[in-house]
Amino acid sequence: MDPYERSAEYLDLMIAGTWQSLGPALAEALQQVKAGPGPVVDVGAGTGRGVQVICSALPGDDPVLAVEPSSAMRAVLLARVHDDPELRERVTVLAEDAAHASLPDGLRAMVAMNVLGHLPPAERRALWASASRRLAPGGALIVSVTPPFAPEQVPRTRMASAAVGALHYEGWATAEPSGEDEITWRMDYRVLRDGMPLSEVTVDYRWWVASENRLAEEAAEAGLDMRLVGKPDVGLHLLTRTGE
Repeated sequence: MDPYERSAEYLDLMIAGTWQSLGPALAEALQQVKAGPGPVVDVGAGTGRGVQVICSALPGDDPVLAVEPSSAMRAVLLARVHDDPELRERVTVLAEDAAHASLPDGLRAMVAMNVLGHLPPAERRALWASASRRLAPGGALIVSVTPPFAPEQVPRTRMASAAVGALHYEGWATAEPSGEDEITWRMDYRVLRDGMPLSEVTVDYRWWVASENRLAEEAAEAGLDMRLVGKPDVGLHLLTRTGE
């Protein structure tokens, strides 16, 4: 079952604030990619905010492949791409997941924002191997790495809020350990009018956790060097082939 079938209505609204810092950081990281023109892949493109950043940071006609397995999220993604003439020319939306996406060789860059936690360890290693195999010389994989880094409890916290018209939207999050290297996020999305609740949707997400050192070790096994780029609190890491 796709948990985003119930939450996609709210997600783009709830992540808007995060992208105010993540967007500029991703654009800066893309400027460090040394490969020449070539396709760029956004793995787990979600609602398309990353696609917008990629096309702005790397102007031209390089094709962008937006890989998104959730049909609910693709509905927002496809609408965002279609409404922008530049994106409509450059971006192809693929209904695939990170582990099984049909990608070309010679990629200029791969981007995976808020994706690693969705991948069990075997699929995470498959992502490293795919990047190592498909990136062009000087190409890079850019990933976001955010806490928690171990299976631990996260107390209930309001993660985001937004007002649209007469309604107010809130996103609340809590997490509990649910395995050796896994937690379960519980997200509550609330809609209020004049402070009074109109509706609430609760969705659980499986999330695999790993320390930065463990991620770097996995990447190294695939022939990739991993380094932090930009401000540490944003958590962006750039991976390139060893020696490049």
